[in-house]
Amino acid sequence: MAVTIAMIGAGSIGFTRRLMRDILSVPELGDTTFALTDISEQNLEMVAELCRRDIAANRLPAQIIATTDRRRAIEGATYVISMIRQGGLEAFQTDIDIPLKYGIDQCVGDTICAGGIMYAQRTIPALLDFCRDIREVAQPGALFLNYSNPMAMNTWACNQYGGVPTIGLCHGVQGAHWQIASVIEHWAKREGMIAADEQIHRRDVDVIAAGINHQTWFVKVQWRGMDMLPQLLELFEQHPTYPTTEKVRIDVVRRVGH
Repeated sequence: MAVTIAMIGAGSIGFTRRLMRDILSVPELGDTTFALTDISEQNLEMVAELCRRDIAANRLPAQIIATTDRRRAIEGATYVISMIRQGGLEAFQTDIDIPLKYGIDQCVGDTICAGGIMYAQRTIPALLDFCRDIREVAQPGALFLNYSNPMAMNTWACNQYGGVPTIGLCHGVQGAHWQIASVIEHWAKREGMIAADEQIHRRDVDVIAAGINHQTWFVKVQWRGMDMLPQLLELFEQHPTYPTTEKVRIDVVRRVGH
């Protein structure tokens, strides 16, 4: 049976098309109806047209509905995805500038610390409005999938006060999985375990991840039946680029062991 997936904040080019492609890569979901909604009609129509082109180019039966009426998009949905940035980039700048005025210099400011709390204070009310609509017009038992930061605070609020089962998601698990496959590949080549032109795909590395977005911990990493967790720090340190580009990740492995 075809499912309907409502996407709130669908004027986001990166998130909407990427998630749609992820979903449509599953054969059983090829006939999904995507109900896109956004407060920006211009962005919404642009992204909807790009999605329609993607679907047509791949000759899939999926359908796109675009509307600025959020409740209409959510009506009858089996899944609802939020990709909003409440307040836009203008408000995001205040999350950085105001704490900086008082000596708090944040790396990003959209997940934790003062900036994350400010971001949550304006985002949680919007998400709770989404939850009300889900309770009232979506399919019974509809699942809310949240991509909006600050992830932990938003997901907690929706689960505890929104009355809707909510899961926080990101592409962090997939990205880290690729990194782990890369460090194993470079080590295996140095050890002569694979040929110099051979590549290790992430499907070759068996993992279990605990935590989803911004708190992704791998508690199992196996390659060819070998437990690679005890070697991860050494493998990351010996990688040709990660000691420069992934200093924080490596420091966490060094201090915590995962």
